[in-house]
Amino acid sequence: MDELVSVRNEITKIDAEMAELFEKRMKLVEKVADYKRVNGLSVKDKARENELIDRCRKYIKDPEIESYYVEFLKNNIELSCNYQSRLLEGLKISYCGVKGAFAHIASKKMFPDVEPEAFSDFVHAYNAVENGEYDCAVLPIENSYAGEVGKVMDLIFSGGLYINQVVEIPIVHNLLSTPDSLPEKITTVVSHPQALSQCADYIERHGFKTIAYSNTAAAAEFVKNSNDPTLAAIASEETAEIFGLKVLDAGINDSKNNTTRFASFSRSRNNPVKSSKDDNDSFILVFTVKNEAGALAQILNILGAHGYNMKSLRSRPMKELQWSYFFYIEAEGNINNENGKDMLREMSAVCAKLKLVGAYSDRK
Repeated sequence: MDELVSVRNEITKIDAEMAELFEKRMKLVEKVADYKRVNGLSVKDKARENELIDRCRKYIKDPEIESYYVEFLKNNIELSCNYQSRLLEGLKISYCGVKGAFAHIASKKMFPDVEPEAFSDFVHAYNAVENGEYDCAVLPIENSYAGEVGKVMDLIFSGGLYINQVVEIPIVHNLLSTPDSLPEKITTVVSHPQALSQCADYIERHGFKTIAYSNTAAAAEFVKNSNDPTLAAIASEETAEIFGLKVLDAGINDSKNNTTRFASFSRSRNNPVKSSKDDNDSFILVFTVKNEAGALAQILNILGAHGYNMKSLRSRPMKELQWSYFFYIEAEGNINNENGKDMLREMSAVCAKLKLVGAYSDRK
């Protein structure tokens, strides 16, 4: 019995030390939450969590105990995330659209514990962050079917916000109508013009009339309020749940590989320094080149010389200067290191204007 008491006393002592370290750790978690608020980052960071577990499990020498320690780490991470979520309860997110639209879905994927606020257009959602009313804006930057979102591209170039995370949202269109409707009753479909275009084959095959609407979720709300079983909206499954509609037919997209990439814009640029290459690392640059022969080619050569793989290159007309363009490059690799800094210095000598819009890790 004396031996058991002695062991328990030792455990109590260790528990006291662990409690002190736990409190110290959670104080640091508060600083992490502050950083994520300022930079518009999600609470969850799966890559960081996996890295932490892989690194820390090596500290355990007894293989019989290692699996229990991994569970301990996972629980610790979950507690940290829960605490961060509570600290970020006042986070204000703007997006363009209405509840149930794909931008709303993207916002909830990035910030699951925050209810984002809707704006009528991209500019107002962006400006609300730029002027300090909101912490970050979630806006679409590219659709795999329709290409880049021009108005957002223009904001990227002319505005002062940075991109610190990007998520890819599958665009799955569904035929939605009132609970008493049936597929054979539908004569007219309502949706955003892009959604109608993306379901053109399905619409033609069924001989539906079409009505263009401001966005997919607003179209669903219109169908709900009309209470007409011959009318259907083309929108997401989440929208059906929000407005109490029935999914008459799912996945009616012409293309089954239709996705939209959404970015989180904030006033500060995240600047993580990584010791090793992450295959998911990417960055975005916007720039104008001097009016000299081969200036654009020089930029591309500099990018390649520093070992970065270009994912996309686009040009957009500059509204204030006729027949002048700015360029948008998205590339793979970690730019937050000495190699990246050297590349930017070299590019600055060729560019009339150069902006590192942000660095991020792709999230599906």
